[in-house]
Amino acid sequence: MQAGVLQDEILRRRTFAIISHPDAGKTTLTEKFLLYGGAVQLAGSVTARKQQRETASDWMEMEKKRGISISSTLLQFDYGPWRVNLLDTPGHKDFSEDTYRVLMAVDAVVMVIDSGKGIESQTRKLFEICRHRGIPIFTFMNKLDRPGLSPLELIDELENVLGIHAYPVNWPLGSGREFKGVYDRLQKEVHLFEKVPGGAYKAPVSIHGFEDSAVKTIIDEQSYAHAAEELELLDTAHVGFSPESVLQGKTTPVFFGSAANNFGVQLLLDGFIKYSTGPAERKAGDRVIPVSNKTFSGFIFKIQTNMNPLHRDRIAFLRICSGKFIRDMDVYHTRTGKSIRIAGSHTLLGQSRETVNEAYPGDIVGFAVKSDFRVGDTVSEDPSITFNSIPRFAPECFAQIHNPSPGKYKPFRKGIEHLLAEDIVQVFRWIKPFNPNNALLGAVGPLQYEVLQYRLKEEYGAESTLEMLPWKILRWAESDLSDSDLADSLSYGVALARDEQGRRVVLFLSEWLLRNFQENRSEITLRESPV
Repeated sequence: MQAGVLQDEILRRRTFAIISHPDAGKTTLTEKFLLYGGAVQLAGSVTARKQQRETASDWMEMEKKRGISISSTLLQFDYGPWRVNLLDTPGHKDFSEDTYRVLMAVDAVVMVIDSGKGIESQTRKLFEICRHRGIPIFTFMNKLDRPGLSPLELIDELENVLGIHAYPVNWPLGSGREFKGVYDRLQKEVHLFEKVPGGAYKAPVSIHGFEDSAVKTIIDEQSYAHAAEELELLDTAHVGFSPESVLQGKTTPVFFGSAANNFGVQLLLDGFIKYSTGPAERKAGDRVIPVSNKTFSGFIFKIQTNMNPLHRDRIAFLRICSGKFIRDMDVYHTRTGKSIRIAGSHTLLGQSRETVNEAYPGDIVGFAVKSDFRVGDTVSEDPSITFNSIPRFAPECFAQIHNPSPGKYKPFRKGIEHLLAEDIVQVFRWIKPFNPNNALLGAVGPLQYEVLQYRLKEEYGAESTLEMLPWKILRWAESDLSDSDLADSLSYGVALARDEQGRRVVLFLSEWLLRNFQENRSEITLRESPV
């Protein structure tokens, strides 16, 4: 393959995730991106009656019933000359680990903030992950069509709470029911929008100068004067937009709008395309693998079972990092050293699939895998490439799951095996207390267990009972002691187990027991995340 063709394909890729606190409008914005990208003709809504319209990104039956995003979903579409890979993530904190994994596979994020509530706890946590990775962050102040905080308050909170420089690319004209459009500060243009029924179609827009009579006619006098005053203030306090600062993660461009009404959605999408960047190089141990490397490589950041209810399929989501992907190509599964053929490769739009014959760095490809694949695995034409692992985080609640119906043993065991392979929850095996028959399940929040039980019943016909356990804290342990010596040395309220990769973990019934252990067992190193 010619180097010029590879480079051209790399440059036109944009791979990003949308993050937010629950109910900030993340999934609605995702759907509207699909509308403006031409991937759907009629925008769905999680609030549509009787499933007349459903959100393309929320494909799982439980997501449709609850009106929330439970799993991260890949959506790929073309927007002009650009190939866009968009990942819709769960907003609920109980599924934050799934979101963390997605953030390892993208090159930028769009952070959605509810203008009526400002910055909320989950937004803050996800922002810190993005900051740690140093990836560009674009901010969308949503729900301007409802009563909320003033734009200046939102900008001030963004800078003071998150500690990032904010540059308002556009500015709202009016608010609540009087929200009519935005002023583009970079192009010096007013964009006035018209509502469409249910926000199902693209919002008609007209473009004017700020002094045009049409603007003064549509925007009420008080809102117009207020906007003029604020824009004058911004021209003093927020001057000099720096695209380089955006790419360094130091500045977040801020866009205002209403995803429900399609106000400002296209401006956000256009701004993101213009000021974000294509795929970046990746670390593999001491090496750095450039995207221009002709050797194909990528890593698996997600595994999903039963996306097609007619088949017990198991789909791995692969982020391509270098080289060109060709359908049915032979590569190495570097963790096992085995040569495999990537068959049945496809791109996705929610639950819908489309066969993909070739793909390039930045693209996300799904393909069917067997049970020996894990999240974080590398596949490559070069068996020496192993990308840095995706971090795990300590679970915060613990349980054991049981089969109440002996006659349903086979579907129960099959369902558990398949669903746990997705990392819906983390799995640990007891060392002390010794309990070989029951695995310890760890989760960030109880909703993960609810999803596990729901999918066991709906997808495998297996009932289950959940036994919540009193453990409060888990830490990964590093020690030269043998399992038996370490187990024998533990006091009451402290337990020992292993994770799926054989690393030892210590569990505690309380914060006090953890502090006491750290003070008295300095020879044992405890970590919140495995090395």
